[in-house]
Amino acid sequence: MAGSQSSDGRLSEVKFLTVAEVASVMRVSKMTVYRLVHSGELTAVRVGRSFRVPEHAVHDYLRGAFQETA
Repeated sequence: MAGSQSSDGRLSEVKFLTVAEVASVMRVSKMTVYRLVHSGELTAVRVGRSFRVPEHAVHDYLRGAFQETA
């Protein structure tokens, strides 16, 4: 049971962003973010009818995109 408590603690530290926030950070349209989410290129969690994207997923995606162009 102690293991699940520590994972819950880490989960509460995850910052989730809305699609609009991700679009602003990446300087793209919300539709582009939706396309990335639906294609599986950007990890997201569905909450009701909307998506939430872990902040680390945005950083990981941008790091990967940057490395491909370099």
